[in-house]
Amino acid sequence: MKRIDFRVILGVLLILGGLILLFERMGFLTNASGLFWGLVFGVAGCVFLYMFANDRASWWAAFPAFTLLGLSASSFLPPVLDKFDGLVFLGGIGLGFWAVYFTNRERWWAIIPGGVLVTLGVVSTLDELLSIDTGGIFFLGLGITFLLVALLPGPARMTWAYIPAVVLIVMGLLTGVPFFGLGDYVWSAALIVGGLILVYLYFRRR
Repeated sequence: MKRIDFRVILGVLLILGGLILLFERMGFLTNASGLFWGLVFGVAGCVFLYMFANDRASWWAAFPAFTLLGLSASSFLPPVLDKFDGLVFLGGIGLGFWAVYFTNRERWWAIIPGGVLVTLGVVSTLDELLSIDTGGIFFLGLGITFLLVALLPGPARMTWAYIPAVVLIVMGLLTGVPFFGLGDYVWSAALIVGGLILVYLYFRRR
């Protein structure tokens, strides 16, 4: 039996999508195009997920798999959960990187984009839900990501990751300090203490 060309399948999907969108514009259907493309993205994501799960050489398939599944999930969210679109979509892409890492610890680099994308998803949702400054949360998420790089198993010990982890976590804590203006005083104190230490070390050598 002759296999159906991929271009034919894509063409049929585009035609169906266009007809459904046209019927929506004419008032015959409601939100049908979103559900249609959500279903298409879900099926395509499952195909890539099958490739990823059954062939170790196809680890790259995790990226389109979780991206498409994230798009599909966001398409099926009810209106009351629209504010979670960013978390579902960006978190889905981040899960693809985490899946690549957990299937092979040699790919430790996948932790960084995975953590960054999940952090961005959380920040985007908090921006929609709460009227707070999420800059501190963003830095905390990045710091935790590098901390995981240092702590999780990998091909070698990533002790260098502790440096950006500590810096970012401290920045996150200072940025998110609930007391107005306290962060500015903390930074000033840190600069003064650092300068005093350098001067002390100089005179100690003398």
